Amino acid sequence: MNKNYAYFIDLCEEIGEIPTNGIISRTLYSDDKLKVILFGFDQGQELSEHTSTMPAIIHILKGEARLTLGDDLKEAKAGSWVHMPPQLKHSVYAKTPLVMLLILVKSIEQKVEAKWKGKNPSFVSL
Repeated sequence: MNKNYAYFIDLCEEIGEIPTNGIISRTLYSDDKLKVILFGFDQGQELSEHTSTMPAIIHILKGEARLTLGDDLKEAKAGSWVHMPPQLKHSVYAKTPLVMLLILVKSIEQKVEAKWKGKNPSFVSL
């Protein structure tokens, strides 16, 4: 059997039960290029405004949300898809119970920084 892939038949089922008045997250996949995180939000829950050092993609799988993207407010529903460049201020507010897939795209600069951390930067192999 080939194990060089990740396969999920139903992402909404992978999150399990969303806690009342809470948020749950589960890392589905991570390697040196991507990190994929599945989030479940109860209605009214929010990820407050923040930024990321990495490009990111939000894909709404179930429910409705209000997204803040920079200075813009956007309504999102199942099927909505957003690409965000690094350092874009953003937030997520769940208008209904919400399942969201977040994909973080790791850059070569981040790999170099991670390898340099605590090391002499005269030579680092990627």
